[in-house]
Order: sequence, then structure tokens, then C-alpha cells
Amino acid sequence: MNAGHTHSHGTATGRHRRRLVIVLALTLSVVVVQVIGGLASGSLALLADAGHMLTDATGVAIALIAAALAGRPATKSRTYGLQRAEILAALANAVLLGVLGVWVIVEAVKRWNDPPEVATGLMLMVAVAGAIANLVSLLILRGGQSESLNLRGAYLEVLGDLVGSVAVIVAGVVIATTGYTRADVIASIAIGAFILPRAWSLLREVIDVLLEATPKGIDLDVVREHIKGVRGVVDVHDLHAWTITSGVPALSAHVVVDQECIRDGRSGEVLDALAECLGEHFDTEHCTFQLEPVGHGAHEPVAHA
Repeated sequence: MNAGHTHSHGTATGRHRRRLVIVLALTLSVVVVQVIGGLASGSLALLADAGHMLTDATGVAIALIAAALAGRPATKSRTYGLQRAEILAALANAVLLGVLGVWVIVEAVKRWNDPPEVATGLMLMVAVAGAIANLVSLLILRGGQSESLNLRGAYLEVLGDLVGSVAVIVAGVVIATTGYTRADVIASIAIGAFILPRAWSLLREVIDVLLEATPKGIDLDVVREHIKGVRGVVDVHDLHAWTITSGVPALSAHVVVDQECIRDGRSGEVLDALAECLGEHFDTEHCTFQLEPVGHGAHEPVAHA
């Protein structure tokens, strides 16, 4: 006997689409200003920050497209719809971040022995404008970054941009006051070093979802005890928990019930109690349970834990 409960109305990214649109517009505006400013001032750090922000803009655009795809209804051939498109978008974001981080560091190393002259006045003006725009974008995304990997990816990228803008400002001040032009190169390396671990962190989370790892915050041993605590339940096996997309965890299990439960026709009550228990304690609304009589497991293939 199976029971499925699906209550997800839209994905986490879809609920915050307006935030992404505003951030995309801000980011693209700053990219144009930073590219012009970087070329005019000769600052690699400013160009690196512009490249980072362009990657962010691309990532946000991908996230918006993915959110639209993920909101499409399920079909017979795709029973979860296109909700995993959000995870693929987050994967693209992580890869783009990683490539950018490596490129910035390589370019900075190339310039170490022959750092170019930098027009610090223009460099500082553009960096300050970028920092302000990044701070505004960060505040916009903060409210949704804990709910969606896509928004988290965009949030981390904007955070990296803000740090990058601050690094550019510091480098500009150092060059203006001391004439030490390698400060621009050092700032570029710092930006790259800040990007790479955050790219890896996002990539690791995406891989966990794609490999259907148990969602963070869900302890299957605790879940098992809650299931066994429902009246009529004898045991549980083949217990699985995974994430369909950000904010949409799922769970399935084979639940062994006693003969009295089957004889008295209380299977429906057990299913309702299981769904209510897991929804309340583990925020897992999409659950599928197979109710089995005692001894049925002997007819099944080797069961998982």
C-alpha cells in the first residue's frame, strides 16, 4: 500500500525571482562601468572584479531561466517536472566561479614582475560605485539565500564581488599613497583566492543533491525512531531521503505494520499519522510509504537499512 503526498507549490528560486531580476540589472550596470574603468585606468583588479560580476550576471540569468523551467508542471515522462533545472543552474554557477578564480590568479602572476601604471583616481571611483551596488544586491538576496541553492550561489557571488570591490579600493589607496603598483596584482590574487573556496563549497552542495545524499538537517536514525513510534508500526526498512531541488526534500520507506492494523482497516490512519509526523518534525511533505504486513520482507530483494 503506497501513499504519496506532494504539497510543493513552486520552487524556492521561483519564489524569489523578483530579487534575482533586480540584482541582474544592478550587476550588468556595474560590469559596464567596471570594464570601461578597468581599461581606462589599467587596473587588473578592476577588470578581475568586472569579470567576476559578469560571471555573476550570467549565473543569475541562468538561475532565472532555470526557475521558469522548474515552475513548469510535471508530465508523464518527467514526473517531477523540470525542478532539477535549478540544480543544474547552480552547477553551472559553481563551474563558472571556479574558472574565473583560476584565470584571475594566473593573470595576476603574469603581471607580478611588470605591474603596469594604474590611474588610481578613476580606479577608486569605479570600485566605490561597485561596492555600493554589491552591498545593495547582497541585502536584496539575503532574505532568500538560505532557501535555494541558486539564490545561495548568487549570494556568494555577490559577496565575492563586494570583497573584490573592497580589495580594489584598498589597492587603489595603497598605490595612490605609496606608489606600490604591485598592490593591484596582490588585490587580484586576493579576489581569486576568495572565489575558489566558495566555488568549491557550492559545487559540493550541488553534487550532494545530484547524488541524492540525505538532506542536511535530516538524521535518518531519528526519522526511523519517529516512524516506529507511530501506533501500529512494527519496523521500517528501505528508508531513503533526498532533495529534488532546493526547498523540496523527499522521503520514502517500507513500513511494517502489525496484523491488528491490517485486520482493523487502520492503514489509512497509519499513513496519515506518518505524513503528519514527518511533515511536522522534519519539514518533509513529499513522502511515500509502502505499508507491509509482518513477514513480507522475506519476499523482497535484499533491503536497504
